[in-house]
Amino acid sequence: KIRIPRYKTIISTAALDNTIKTYTVLPKEGKWRVAYKFGITVDELEQLNPNMSEVLQPGDIVNVPNIDTKEEKPIEDNFNYYTVLKSEGFYRLKVKLGLTQEQLETLNPNLKETGLVEGMVLKVPENITVGTLNEDFQNVNLTKKLENLKTKRIAVMLPFQLQKIDTDSIPEAKDLIKSNKLLSVSLDFQSGVLMALDSAKHLGISTNLKVFDTRNQISEVSKIIEGNDFSEYDAVIGPIMATNFERMASELKRQNVPIISPLMKPENLYDNVFQTIPTDEVLVKKAIDFVKADASKTNVVIISDELNRNKSNKLKAEFVAARQLFSKKNKEGKDAYYVNYADISDVLSPGKNYVFLETANAGLVMSVTNSLNSLNGSSKQVILITTNKTDAFDYEHVSNFHLSNLKFHYPSINKTFNSENPSSFIRNYKRVYGVEPNKYAVRGFDLTLDVLLRLASEDDLYKASSSDVETEYIENKFRYAKKLFGGYFNESVYMLRYNDLLIEEAKQ
Repeated sequence: KIRIPRYKTIISTAALDNTIKTYTVLPKEGKWRVAYKFGITVDELEQLNPNMSEVLQPGDIVNVPNIDTKEEKPIEDNFNYYTVLKSEGFYRLKVKLGLTQEQLETLNPNLKETGLVEGMVLKVPENITVGTLNEDFQNVNLTKKLENLKTKRIAVMLPFQLQKIDTDSIPEAKDLIKSNKLLSVSLDFQSGVLMALDSAKHLGISTNLKVFDTRNQISEVSKIIEGNDFSEYDAVIGPIMATNFERMASELKRQNVPIISPLMKPENLYDNVFQTIPTDEVLVKKAIDFVKADASKTNVVIISDELNRNKSNKLKAEFVAARQLFSKKNKEGKDAYYVNYADISDVLSPGKNYVFLETANAGLVMSVTNSLNSLNGSSKQVILITTNKTDAFDYEHVSNFHLSNLKFHYPSINKTFNSENPSSFIRNYKRVYGVEPNKYAVRGFDLTLDVLLRLASEDDLYKASSSDVETEYIENKFRYAKKLFGGYFNESVYMLRYNDLLIEEAKQ
């Protein structure tokens, strides 16, 4: 017989608490940033925090793996970050990102041990752009997050130029409104501002508003600065002209008062400046990401005139397999702004073809859309797209039927409200002013209401402008990112398309 020794059994009860610690969320940190920092997936972070809200706020306490501080991975501003999707392997990422397995493993050393896991966050080069690169934001309804209901002090600065108006002559005043573009825009914008204050009032937000007439003169802006203390203001909206805005922004920078540029891109993005108009680069990226995210596409074609050759080459760098066509030249070597039907036919493939058209020339738009419309069919589906919808696409001889048949897509800073199904704002505006609001009135409403709701949801506008929060109103939406050494700029734009002779938002 073999005698088997018996040992005393010792039961160890190691506490799970040792594997988890709490972490205080920092400003600008969304779920993916926290997950990446602690080496887990977003899904694993959510499992550790079953009651976690959809959008993390600075100061939130969350459970994270109990790793040493030295092991935490920092988010580097000179890189982009990508979340691995379900069933994505290295081959698929090579196609989507243009990075080999070896390159990904060099950037993300832990990949060699874990392999690709759904939901994991990968560091990729800054120049990599794809629709699923991390933009950790949610469309947030701020009316459900109102916590700071103290009266908001807001200043609005517009170039009414009241000194030019003869208040004793109503006909003359009406004529001036019609002929003076700045006055007309100012009045329309202000009408939207006032409607926003009324909407905010119904939500329990009171506003102390002061409106200044800049007269579109920098000397008048200086007088306004000298005669008023802006240090107690929560936000200043305007001026709307570049030189006047620059003067005001540089002054308010000293007092750290937020100033919002409503209708133009400011020359200098100081720490206190909010640029609400997205840059051209944001619009281009929106179009590129939209096409890249469509897994059903079979072919990409890029057509441009000579003036847009550089833009065509940049698109080619994003879509390496794309075919390029350039408009023909005449005998003198000048651009003739047309492309042969046969040349376009040769570069189309069976399946879904995205055709970029980059031009400001109506003749080229007519030439290309006529040909594409004839070639569009069941075997070759053609979708026309541009990164910049110039006036050429609205030229009277460019067929809207053709644009609609081609499902014409383009990025835009705003969309047009649906007059057949108007919102309460549209109905109320028409009741008060007797007409439907134009784009400046809607802009005034959307922007002002957004500022008031953000101020009512946080201590100040800076804290309320986290880059992972997107808000949307009648025609505009806002999601701010902060420059490393500068202010805030709006990164949120629409992708629109023609469909059945209507313009609608394109969603994938």
